Amino acid sequence: MKEKKRLTGFMNLDKQITDSLEEFDTFMMLIAEDPDLQTELEQKLTDFKEFIDEAELQHYLNGENDPGNAFLSIHPGAGGTESQDWAEILLRMYLRFGERMKFKTEIVDLMAGEEAGIKSVSLRVEGLYAFGYLKKEIGVHRLVRISPFDANKRRHTSFAAVFVYPEIDDDIQIEVDAKDLRIDTYRASGKGGQHVNRTDSAVRITHLPTNTVVQCQSERSQHQNKDQAMRMLRSRLYDLEMKKKLQEKDAIEDTKGEIAWGNQIRSYVLHPYQIIKDHRTSLEIGDTQRVLDGDIISFIKAALKSR
Repeated sequence: MKEKKRLTGFMNLDKQITDSLEEFDTFMMLIAEDPDLQTELEQKLTDFKEFIDEAELQHYLNGENDPGNAFLSIHPGAGGTESQDWAEILLRMYLRFGERMKFKTEIVDLMAGEEAGIKSVSLRVEGLYAFGYLKKEIGVHRLVRISPFDANKRRHTSFAAVFVYPEIDDDIQIEVDAKDLRIDTYRASGKGGQHVNRTDSAVRITHLPTNTVVQCQSERSQHQNKDQAMRMLRSRLYDLEMKKKLQEKDAIEDTKGEIAWGNQIRSYVLHPYQIIKDHRTSLEIGDTQRVLDGDIISFIKAALKSR
């Protein structure tokens, strides 16, 4: 059903583009007779450009887990209360981002700081392409500001790490297609009685896509050995799937880096000037309050397109 919803979205997108182009053709013919339509056409073209920008973005959300939900966690770096307060500011930013994107967000775990801020927090973000968008937020976020916790009003630099996991269904369905199997029978060896040694009761099954081979000769009949071998094969394929998911998780983990200077993906400078810069794309935005209020889609779009 998730795949159907995703593909239906692409089909609707295709229809919207086709209908818009046909509408523009009609406008161009009518403008020759009524030049006053030009202003209306210009507005429609502006709207169409914004629509195409959104459509283009979905082209980059093509990872296996991109359409699904996500878990997002924030951990402050060294610096005590200052870094913990920065982690809480980031938490609010992502909650506001979820509202802007019409995602459903839920705090599933939170450890408050002793004076202010948070020591750690985990969110569940539910919505179409939640992971696809948020995965570009993985990394270290750096804040530069006059600390409200410093009586001498000195400038402080704080770090916090953001990490995003895709929500994975616990049930791994192992479906084995008959056309992917090569089944060989052979005569069992060793002890087993006259019947076992004189008939081709042993079974060897090869799963061609993964080159996984299982065999069984412990039962008296070929049918029993085949059933046992199929159970073994499903177990082996399940193990392969689990290892694959662990590798994917490790690959995501490797992108986070140490929560310290030199590993940041984005800097939020609030003093002596105000600017937020993404170090991966060099995109800079001066309206820091708007960004901290959850408007981070420009940074995400730029990071997706620069991939």
